Amino acid sequence: MSGALAVLPSAISGQLEAPPSKSSAHRAVIAAALAPGQSTVAGLELSEDISATLDAVRALGAEVALMPAGGRQDAVITGIRGGADMPHIDCRESGSTLRFMLPVALAVAGGAVFTGSARLAQRPLEPYFDIFNRQGIMVAWGESGFPLTVRGKLRPGEFMIPGNISSQFITGLMLAAPALGGDTRICVQGSLESADYVRITTGVLERFGVRAVEEEPGKRYFIAGDQSCRACRYDVEGDWSQAAFPLLMGLLGGEARIHGLYPDSRQGDRVIESVFREMGGDIRWEGDVLASRRSRLRGIDADVSQCPDLAPAIAAALAVAGGAGRITGGARLRAKESDRIRSVAACLNSLGADVTETGDGMLIAGKPALAGGSADACNDHRIAMMAAAVSPACRAPVMLTGWQAVAKSWPGFWNDFIALGGRTNG
Repeated sequence: MSGALAVLPSAISGQLEAPPSKSSAHRAVIAAALAPGQSTVAGLELSEDISATLDAVRALGAEVALMPAGGRQDAVITGIRGGADMPHIDCRESGSTLRFMLPVALAVAGGAVFTGSARLAQRPLEPYFDIFNRQGIMVAWGESGFPLTVRGKLRPGEFMIPGNISSQFITGLMLAAPALGGDTRICVQGSLESADYVRITTGVLERFGVRAVEEEPGKRYFIAGDQSCRACRYDVEGDWSQAAFPLLMGLLGGEARIHGLYPDSRQGDRVIESVFREMGGDIRWEGDVLASRRSRLRGIDADVSQCPDLAPAIAAALAVAGGAGRITGGARLRAKESDRIRSVAACLNSLGADVTETGDGMLIAGKPALAGGSADACNDHRIAMMAAAVSPACRAPVMLTGWQAVAKSWPGFWNDFIALGGRTNG
């Protein structure tokens, strides 16, 4: 099906299993590829991003066998035993794949040729290039972006990384560290944003037998050089950032019950539970199920510097809340799959909201309901999900173009939306 998808205002009543954490899955697949022997990364959903990382470790010489497992996939990964000289790695639109695999490829293969989407080529990589330049590693871009070629051996030592661009650079170096053959220390310059993503990384590495010591919170991390990844089974937990959308559907449209989330998760995006509660949302744990029910929401100020992926869901909630709200700390949102400040504002405003862009966020004047109408997902998976999540608060259908973008991270999104009581013309 092509063209616009009509997302109809619907009463929400249902339950679903939270999609597996994309953040955890990327890291576990790479750690498994670095571990001699055979590991299993269990409970994957083959989104475009995760498929890109699976193909990336294959290119480096790992073997990957996919086994169906209850509607999802278990990846049985045999660790890298040597691959092609200068392997070609297509990152598609996955910033995580690109930023994680750059140092890993230099550590295990002495370089690689990276390709991906035009938008991905615009995402910042300068913190790595500063390190590569100091170590004499060759970096060459194509005339209009990709291919990106890196050649050389990344050496252990002390790495300086700015904290205000992306924690993905820290994660990439942490994942590469066990393959560097010496002690690695990562020093963060300035304040570290999205610090909880680094905690996800240290948790995954611990499961694979590598200890990353946080010598100073958010500032210094040390990985001893006498460690290596060990094969294991890793079960991927539910994704809190994705769960924000069905939770919002329940708050706006009736009731949603979400299975598979861990209340003690290292994912920073678990903060969405407390954010929605602060807004007056009826969200509660019922055993191991997190349930959200129709609520009268109120405007709040939300700093998303530690949880930027939650900005679309929070913005949609503020658009139909009582009073004014504000999102701050989101300057990095402008370098996502879309300029996510601009695309969130444009999508919600096209549906009748009152959203004003700021440099690092949005000012939002809440309304009792939105009119509905035509909206563009801007080829951004989270904008498409946001439009669906706010549809129960619209008086008319949302005519959504770019709805297919959900395949990047949650291929089964529209089926799950319908399972919750949502309706589309598809």
